[in-house]
Amino acid sequence: MLVDFFVEHKTISFEGCMAQIFLLHSFVGSEMILLVAMAYDRFVAICKPLHYSTIMNQKLCIIFVSVSWAVGVLHSVSHLAFTVGLPFCGPNEVDSFFCDLPLVIKLACMDTYGMEVMTLTNSGLISLSCFLALIISYAVILITVRHQSSSGSSKAFSTLSAHITVVILFFGPCIYFYIWPFSRLSVDKFLSVFYTVCTPLLNPIIYSLRNEDVKSAMWKLRNRHVNAWKN
Repeated sequence: MLVDFFVEHKTISFEGCMAQIFLLHSFVGSEMILLVAMAYDRFVAICKPLHYSTIMNQKLCIIFVSVSWAVGVLHSVSHLAFTVGLPFCGPNEVDSFFCDLPLVIKLACMDTYGMEVMTLTNSGLISLSCFLALIISYAVILITVRHQSSSGSSKAFSTLSAHITVVILFFGPCIYFYIWPFSRLSVDKFLSVFYTVCTPLLNPIIYSLRNEDVKSAMWKLRNRHVNAWKN
């Protein structure tokens, strides 16, 4: 992307374009499963705190990671298996800053309606399944903390806040893409940049704000600057 900023005619090979699609869908599919795994981790930590170390052991964590990568790769391969063989003989310009699967499919020299529906169904099912699993886990957690003390409830909400923020940032653009998957508007490019650049940059910041050492260091830095400004 940095190289493309300084190149007037931005091109990518067919192999490179397919590689972008494979990596994008692999990472997105894997992150969806990891978000569900993190929700389960929060569920155990809040609803069954005394059994946390027993349930969330190293073996289960390895299973979660393995399943997330397996689902991500299979999800991506299922798309590429039908995309690579499409006849591309006409326009070859992708109206985006990366090879987005719906835009690439539209370039095929054939009726792509069936492919579009299959792509939407494939991506929509995994997204909807993960989103419903997250909603159910949050509902169970919120029902559980209602019966706890006020201090326990505030601690539970504080624990969930970072994860809920990341889920909203992740699934918000995703839901938009699947509601209007093949009608590309100017806002789509903005959401594509936000989805692929801003969200990954914000994730570590959001999670870091849950760390007491980071929060303490930020307060010290703030107080230092405030005192220096007053003096």
